[in-house]
Amino acid sequence: MNFDAARAHLKKRPESVEDFPFGPDAYVYKIRNKMFALLVESDGVARMNLKCDPAEALFLRDMFDAVLPGYHMNKTHWNTVVLDGSIPRGEIERMIDRSYALVVKGLKRAERVALEVRYGVEALYR
Repeated sequence: MNFDAARAHLKKRPESVEDFPFGPDAYVYKIRNKMFALLVESDGVARMNLKCDPAEALFLRDMFDAVLPGYHMNKTHWNTVVLDGSIPRGEIERMIDRSYALVVKGLKRAERVALEVRYGVEALYR
């Protein structure tokens, strides 16, 4: 998966908003003003920060050389994924979807329920 493919998948999530609070080169993706991903490209290499369950974060770091502790993030809850082609596209999409789902689950109950009613549980937590 490359930068453009990652960006397209991030934008497909229900009510995903692309924002630039850190400047024009840092693509931040939010759901209801809560960040679930940060995508950057530098020197032709794309990197993405994704929220992750702490146990799963460690597992993914052990499994893939391209998964690192979250750069400039809480390293317990965030991973940095280097999009160098070494991780299958489906696995990266799963990581994106999981990050999104974790943030949705952390929303206030009223916001979460409203999203579940509008889009369905399957669309939010796949």
